[in-house]
Amino acid sequence: MAVLLSVQALGKSFGARRLFADLSFGVEEGERLGLIGPNGSGKSTLLRLLAQIDPPDSGALVVKRQLRRGYVPQEEIFPPGATAEEILHAALQDEPLDEARRANRVAVVLGRIGFADDRRRAAVETLSGGWRKRVAIARELVREPDLLLMDEPTNHLDLEGILWLEKLLAQASFACVVVSHDRLFLEHTATRIVELNRRYPGGCYSAPGTYSDFLLKREEFLQGQFKTQQALESKVRRETEWLKRGPPARTTKARARIDEAGRLIDELAETRQRNTQGAVKMDFAATGRQANKLLVLKKVSKSLGERKLIGGLDLVLSPGMKLGLLGGNGSGKTTFLRLLAGELELDAGSIERAERLRVVYFDQTRESLDKEATLRRALAPSGETVTFRDQPMHVSAWARRFLFLPEQLDMPVKDLSGGEQARILLARMMLRPADLLLLDEPTNDLDIPSLEVLEESLDDFPGAVVLVSHDRFMLQKLSTDILGLDGRGGARLFSDYTQWERAQEELRLAAAKAQKAAASKSASNLQAQPPKDAQKDSQAEPPRKAKRLSYNEQREWNGMEDAILESEAAVQALQQELARPEIAADIKKLQDRCHALSEAQARVETLYARWKELEEKQR
Repeated sequence: MAVLLSVQALGKSFGARRLFADLSFGVEEGERLGLIGPNGSGKSTLLRLLAQIDPPDSGALVVKRQLRRGYVPQEEIFPPGATAEEILHAALQDEPLDEARRANRVAVVLGRIGFADDRRRAAVETLSGGWRKRVAIARELVREPDLLLMDEPTNHLDLEGILWLEKLLAQASFACVVVSHDRLFLEHTATRIVELNRRYPGGCYSAPGTYSDFLLKREEFLQGQFKTQQALESKVRRETEWLKRGPPARTTKARARIDEAGRLIDELAETRQRNTQGAVKMDFAATGRQANKLLVLKKVSKSLGERKLIGGLDLVLSPGMKLGLLGGNGSGKTTFLRLLAGELELDAGSIERAERLRVVYFDQTRESLDKEATLRRALAPSGETVTFRDQPMHVSAWARRFLFLPEQLDMPVKDLSGGEQARILLARMMLRPADLLLLDEPTNDLDIPSLEVLEESLDDFPGAVVLVSHDRFMLQKLSTDILGLDGRGGARLFSDYTQWERAQEELRLAAAKAQKAAASKSASNLQAQPPKDAQKDSQAEPPRKAKRLSYNEQREWNGMEDAILESEAAVQALQQELARPEIAADIKKLQDRCHALSEAQARVETLYARWKELEEKQR
């Protein structure tokens, strides 16, 4: 395959802090490259270099001639008051297209991202974060790029939106480079993973295949690097003993051996530094409360304007319960957390709280962070120490627990990455003993190592946890119960994420059946009744005949429902297999099932598209 761009010994610093140096890799046609790495490793900066928005400090970026690139940043910016249609038309201003072709391309792309007519004409700032993210992606898709660069595209997307994006990328003809911390998203979309990390020679490690393939190959590489360290330690030990004996340095041979010993010592120090990787230390403090019930919800209801979000909900939260909260954007997940926190009043029902209940709340908007304050003051507002588990700790030591460098302490919070800002909020939470943790999208912007530590910490927390997250991997691993909100007042408990996902498939199938029945009834009525205008005016244009399907198309239409049912049953069966512990523990089997699931989901999508096409032909 042709190389679209190649990175050659690329280097970049942020002030006095070096992000990376000597990076080298390439991106080929049709490749889907997942870019991962710890917060602050320079992933977003590298993406801007690939988009040629910022220049590198050193090295070169070699780009294929006339390469068409699209770039979707973490935070999208749109003209005030502009609609999705207007934004896409503006993106095509410099394209040599006539008005009809431009309008057609805009309509096709808006259809691909799932925009109904009402959304197309609404001001984008009035849309939810997930739909604004779709518009940002559509703005680049309409230009038909050869290479699409996306920085955390799953942020702000609900689960339906993430599944939509997975299918879009799986079926795309263009190549893409995606920065993401969503492990299942990477598993389902990436054909190669590149990790930025100083523990690798050259600053990065690349491996072809899925995310699970990458984990296996990375483990082999790191084991090899550790064995190299052990071998170097043995050599350095021998050379050090020889040097201690005071060898004569007069001969050329002796001087060469002394120089070689110095080189080995430097190489060992560098290898040790690479093999010694830091990890965030999280440990949520509990009050030790022994109550069986922390919160009891009885017939709780809440509306937003005319729309009911929660209607008549009964729920008991007990110590050890890990409740995952699921639903589309705008379904009321944040509202529910604020009800539990006592920040909002109920419309009906009651919430009984245990005496002196201590609740700690992680707010996804991060409004409690003063962006102008320094990191030092954000971590320790009252002085140079914090109190953790009744023990004083200097702010610099507290900062190290969350992988902040000493030179960052006097940096403004606004200059820190999104993941670093999230770690500040988590650090604050850990200073407050709690009975109940309310977490609203705590995984946004966190790197994968921090996600793994957060999972372990929440799993060990003895109190109750209510978690809103689009990280399906975390929800599968942690949740003892799932509460699904439908945004219309419905709230239903599920035993796990897989059961909730299966219920969503059943709802989609039922909706599709209803749509098909309505379409068939409408088509029958059209064929049976001539237009009223034609009955009244014999001189009017004769009514058009309903389009008919060919013999083969009619056979296909008649069997379409059964084909969809069969394909969706295959998807459900594979999802159930993925939930089995023996499959999750076997990387090869997990990889095979994930690949099969991706193909089965694509088959369902193709069938629905064909159904819609045949349905349109009958109108």
